Amino acid sequence: MKKRLLPLVIAGFCALFISGCSINRMAMNAVANALTGEGGGEVFTGDADYQLVGDALPFAIKLYETLLAANPNHRGLIETTGSLFIMYANAFVQGPAEMLPVAMHEERLVALERARSLYLRGMDILLRGLELRAPGFTDAFNAGDLSGVLPRMRAQEVPLLYWAAAGGLSAFSINPFDLDLGLRISEFYSMIIRAYELDPNFNMGALDDFLMIFYGSVPEGMGGDRSRVDLHFQRAIEKSGGVLAGTFVAYAQVVAIPAQDYNVFREMLEKALAIDLEDSPSNRLVNVLAQRRARHLMENAHTLFIDWDDDWDDDWYDWD
Repeated sequence: MKKRLLPLVIAGFCALFISGCSINRMAMNAVANALTGEGGGEVFTGDADYQLVGDALPFAIKLYETLLAANPNHRGLIETTGSLFIMYANAFVQGPAEMLPVAMHEERLVALERARSLYLRGMDILLRGLELRAPGFTDAFNAGDLSGVLPRMRAQEVPLLYWAAAGGLSAFSINPFDLDLGLRISEFYSMIIRAYELDPNFNMGALDDFLMIFYGSVPEGMGGDRSRVDLHFQRAIEKSGGVLAGTFVAYAQVVAIPAQDYNVFREMLEKALAIDLEDSPSNRLVNVLAQRRARHLMENAHTLFIDWDDDWDDDWYDWD
């Protein structure tokens, strides 16, 4: 009797264990789906208090990372976790670092290196997501030829393509001596072009913003094309309805400063600063950060233009 009972007891414990794991996975999936579902991100992007969001994001990222470790193939978690690393690096690490005074050069370098590391962490997560969606993506990416795998991408992969390319190019912009990333610029570009083919209106013209910056910032030999900048600038404005300050700030940096055109620089920053945060409630945070950047550029315009005229800033509005 005892010999027959033992296997039954063991089987019972195994059943409970398996059932517990199943329930746990179901619960994790439910939490993950709730956190990554439609509208979840607006808890952050719709908040105008950038300091509150900046303080909260590290915990949120680690929470998502914990959930992802327990459920590594959850598509929503991969996309959200990877993109959060990149957004945080840009808005709350690299952005503030670039606004530090010259005297804080060492602190700036440390922060920029941290931003670069965060970009790469996010990119790696997103690339793994692309591998799950299209097996063979990793090998193709490592081989430097995505021509065979990108046609297999569909519209649901657009966020992964966009954020992975954004993370890789942002990391390269911090350290242009990174030969590995430098050799992948054409791959990042091809990922964005495929995303554009699949969903040209993605995220209120985010892809046009990306291409405007890419064509205006990258040397011609690496894919830059100044003749396409204005086209994507206008498309970005049309698709967003002109309610995103970042598009105007980016144009001021990518076009006006290199051309040393103060009038365009000023026009773009005035347009950025004139945007009402309530024009796009779900993008309050994005606009607050872009307007903060615009004010910084405005206040430091005398360092950006070689032939600075002290009369140029006499009638700047007090945007504070």
